[in-house]
Amino acid sequence: MPDLYPFVRPLLWRLPRETAHHVALWSLRLGLGRLATTPESRRSDPILRQRVWGLEFSNPIGIAAGFDKDAIVADQLLDLGYGSVEVGTVTPRPQRGRARPRLFRLDRDAAIINRMGFPSVGCDAVAARLQRRQPGKGILGVNIGQNSDTADPASDYVEGVCRMAPLADYLVINVSSPNTPGLRDLQRREALLALLQRVMAARGETAVRPPLLVKLAPDLSPEDRADIAAVALETGIDGLVIANTTIARPPGLSDPSADETGGLSGPALFERSTELLAEMYRLTNGRIPLIGVGGIGSADDAYAKIRAGATLVQLHTALVFAGINVLAEIKSGLIARLEADGFSSITQAVGSGHERIDCALKAKEEGSIASSPCRGTHRLAGEAA
Repeated sequence: MPDLYPFVRPLLWRLPRETAHHVALWSLRLGLGRLATTPESRRSDPILRQRVWGLEFSNPIGIAAGFDKDAIVADQLLDLGYGSVEVGTVTPRPQRGRARPRLFRLDRDAAIINRMGFPSVGCDAVAARLQRRQPGKGILGVNIGQNSDTADPASDYVEGVCRMAPLADYLVINVSSPNTPGLRDLQRREALLALLQRVMAARGETAVRPPLLVKLAPDLSPEDRADIAAVALETGIDGLVIANTTIARPPGLSDPSADETGGLSGPALFERSTELLAEMYRLTNGRIPLIGVGGIGSADDAYAKIRAGATLVQLHTALVFAGINVLAEIKSGLIARLEADGFSSITQAVGSGHERIDCALKAKEEGSIASSPCRGTHRLAGEAA
C-alpha cells in the first residue's frame, strides 16, 4: 500500500497546530493507522527483539511522551508495530497547561518548539483509560510530572507513582521539561537524590514494582551530568531517558518561528542529545539501560543512538513530518545495519560505538590501526572522521 501521509499532510498543516495533532489522534483512535500500513511493516524481525527490565520488546523503537499525553491511542500505536509507547506527561490533577499559542512547527527545519506546560487530564482520567486496555498489547510506559501550582513537587511524583504503578510496564519521572518553572532544578544532585528516594520508597509500597526511569534535559552542565550519573548509580534507578527538548537554538535554524520560547525538538536536537547519551553511558559504565530520544528520523539516526549507548529509542517529531510509516523504514534500515556490522542481535550493538573508539585508540597505541578488529563504520555524534 502506498504511503498516504504525503497526501494527507498538506490538509493537516492547514489546521492550527494543536488541532492538527488532535485530528491525528482521532484518526488513530478510529483505526485508520492500520489502513495506512501493511502487515509486513507491523511485524518485527527477531534480530530487533530484546529483553529489558524483564520485559520483552519486539523492537527498540517506541513513541516518546508528548505524542499521546492522555493515553488516548496507546493500543492503536502498539498495533502499528511500535516496540513501546510512553504516554504522558500525566499530572496528579487536571491542568490546562500554558496559554495558546504554545506549539510551533518549524517547517524549514523539520522541527517543533513547544511550551505546553504539562496540559493533562490528570491521573484519574488516565488511570480509567489504562484500566480498560486489553492485556498483551505491548509495552506501555507512563511519564509522570508535577502540577504547576504544587507546593511540594515530590508529593506529586509520589502520587503519580502510586497511581500509575499498577497500570504501567515502566514509569518515567519527568524533571526536565523547560516549560514548568523550577522543574529542571530537580535535576541538581541533592534535589534529585531526595526526590528519587521518596518515589522509590513509594514504589516499594505498591503491589508491583515497575522499572523507574528519569528523563533528563539536554542542557546539563558537565557537573550536573556527573552528579546525575552518581545519583543514578547510588539510588539504583532502572534507567535514564535522554533527552527532553532543548532551550538552546543551534546555529542553522532558518524558520521564522525559531525565536519562539519553549523546548526545541527535531533534527537540531540530535547531536546535543546524542552527545549527552554517549557521556551518560560512559559515566554509568553502561550499567543502566538508556532510552535515546531527540532528532531521530531515520535508521541512521536510530543506529547512532544505539551505538552511543541507547538500549531503546523513541520518536515524536519525525511522526509529524514523515508520518507513521517512518517506523517501517527505520526497522528495515536497522536490520541492514546490524547485519552489515556482523551483529546477530540488537543487544550486541548497544554501546558498540564506544567499543570501536576504545579499540581504535588501543590499536593506535600498538601501531596496528590497519589490523584493528573494531566493527562498524558509523560514528558517534561529534566523533571525528
